[in-house]
Amino acid sequence: MTYIDGFVSAVPTKNKEKYLEHSRICFEVCKEFGALRGSDCWGEDVPEGKVTSFPSAVKKKDDETIVFSWVEWPSKEVRDEGMRKFMRDERVSEEKNPMPFDGQRLIFGCFEKFDWE
Repeated sequence: MTYIDGFVSAVPTKNKEKYLEHSRICFEVCKEFGALRGSDCWGEDVPEGKVTSFPSAVKKKDDETIVFSWVEWPSKEVRDEGMRKFMRDERVSEEKNPMPFDGQRLIFGCFEKFDWE
């Protein structure tokens, strides 16, 4: 069963190109370790909600943009092993590929995927 890592973050708008390069490097490493595909979605119409919303969940500041990202893996098992390798890979270390956003406000989760085609 296909497995998805999903992420929501608030990225300083001025860091868009830095973020995309950071994410491209991370995805290349994930793909090397078994990921099938991935995507970054740069927010354009992400409203603040009355009760909850993406902006409130990540404590978005006025100079930030919401980014929704995902990585698709062929299975939970491949994902778990791939992420173990990813976390130890120096190409994605803070020294080599620092996050151009506040990682403490990143939201992530793992999901079993169902297609409705």
